[in-house]
This record gives sequence, structure tokens and C-alpha cells, in this order.
Amino acid sequence: MSNKALRLGTRRSRLAMAQSGQVADAVSQVTGRPVELVEITTYGDTSREHLAQIGGTGVFVTALRDALLRGEVDFAVHSLKDLPTAQPADLVLAAFPVREDPRDVIVARDALKFTDLPRGARIGTGSPRRMAQLNAYARTHGLDMETVPIRGNVDTRIGYVRDGELDAVALAAAGLNRIGRIDEVTDFLSVDTVLPAPGQGALAIECAADNAALIAALGELDDPFTRAAVTAERSLLAALEAGCSAPVGALADLLADGQIVKEMRLRGVVGTTDGSRMVQLSTTGPVPETYDGAMALGRELATEMLAQGAAGLMGERAQ
Repeated sequence: MSNKALRLGTRRSRLAMAQSGQVADAVSQVTGRPVELVEITTYGDTSREHLAQIGGTGVFVTALRDALLRGEVDFAVHSLKDLPTAQPADLVLAAFPVREDPRDVIVARDALKFTDLPRGARIGTGSPRRMAQLNAYARTHGLDMETVPIRGNVDTRIGYVRDGELDAVALAAAGLNRIGRIDEVTDFLSVDTVLPAPGQGALAIECAADNAALIAALGELDDPFTRAAVTAERSLLAALEAGCSAPVGALADLLADGQIVKEMRLRGVVGTTDGSRMVQLSTTGPVPETYDGAMALGRELATEMLAQGAAGLMGERAQ
């Protein structure tokens, strides 16, 4: 490889710039080449509509992928949960670095925990998945709370709480960690309460499929356990034919005996946004050692969920 600077395509949001900057440093270390950030505005950044209305899937990704295909950037960094499950043939996901905390969190007024929120509490979220599970939890535990759809960056969302418009907002731990604001979290939501989005907390580094030297270099940042887990989660999402704005939660985690990883457990949930009906299942098996093995784990769980009526809970199935 030459010593010419590599161009990293990134969204302009503070979070995207932060996580792209962290990847740029790591890529620079493994390649010995400088990395420059190329800021790209996506439709999801400029639209003021709710994600569910603009079709969630790919709204933050298309412009980055177009820049890659045109050769304007050498590689791109995506939040994996924003990435459609169908992969273009001429692009490759060269690395999934070690995953951040996949959990959801709340930032609430008066440093309140989730279970201490007052009767009638209003919780803001832009995610049908979080709405479905928070409402289901409230129903089963006799809590009186309302989920309110919101959009905007982290500052905007936390601002609703600071201004007294909402009692709390639900966000991803990983994003707050990456921008250095995890200390504002008032409660971490257990994955037993709210399963995260498939791929939440993970980044995907994408480049052209014909750039073998760059694929090999980026591959040094790949974490095999993260890859196996998120591949299984995204396989479940794809087999449910759900887009990334559908109310689907999934998490694959490793079950260890002491220091030895024995198995992988995949959990999935889908529900109506009002929380009145949910299908939640899990499966456990050997840690997949191949892409096909991880894909099979997700498909198997999706088949069981569909058999229990999952399709009818997702509203319009994303195409």
C-alpha cells in the first residue's frame, strides 16, 4: 500500500464523527497511513420526518455507499443497527470491531431510575422497538407511563428532559459512551426488559469488494465474536423481513464457563408498539464458527417466531 491518506466517509453528526474518528485512529495504526474524514450528508440527517415514516432502512447509509461506489472515499463507518440487511455485491463489510455496550439506557429528570418514574411519566424515543418493549413492561408490571415519539440528535433528545417536556428519554448506551456522555445516564435498562436493536453497539467498516489490500488491512480490526453475534442478529431481522425501523429486538451473547466460551444464546422479540402483544423467544447453540452457521442460528429463531405469529405484529412488513 502507498502512504497516501485513506479517505473515510462519515455522516456529519457528532456521534458519527466521534466513532469515525476512533476508527480512523485504529486504521491508521494498522496501515501506517494517515486517514482523513470526508463528511457526507445523508437523507436521514436532513429529513425531519420520523424514521418510521421515511422508511428507516438505509436512510443514513445510501449516500455513504454511493460515495464508496463512486470512489470518492476508500471506506466508510456505519452504526450497524442503521445498515440494511441486504449487502450490495460490490461492497464488503471488512470489519466489525469489538462491540460497545449493546444496552439501552434512560436519561431521566431528577436522576430517576426507570422503575421510580412517577405515574403518567412520559418517555421519549424514536424507536418503535423501544416503544413496544417499554409499553409491554409497563403493562405487565402495572406501571402507568406513556411513550412519546421523538427525533433529533442526543442534545435535542436529552434537552426534552432538561426542559421539562419529558420525564425521560431512552437512548443507546453505545452512542453516549462514544461521545463521552455516559455519566448523564440515570439507569441502564436490562436486556431482560428491553432487548436492543440487532447490531446495536457495533460498528461496521465497509469498503469496495475489489480492494483486496484494504480488506486485509481493515480485517485486522475485526472481532470474531462480535461478527458471529451481529451476523446471527441480522439474520434474524432479515428472515423476519423487517427493516431497521421495525419493532424487532435481538441480542446474541456468549455463554462462558469460567474463561471458556461454550455457547451462543440468541434472543429475539417482536411486538406491537403499544406493547399489547409480544413474541419473545430464544435459542442456544455452539458458537458459530462460520458465516453460514451464524446465519442459520438467526433463521432458525425467526422461523419459530413467525410460527408464533410474529409477522402480524410488525405492521407493514418492510420490503
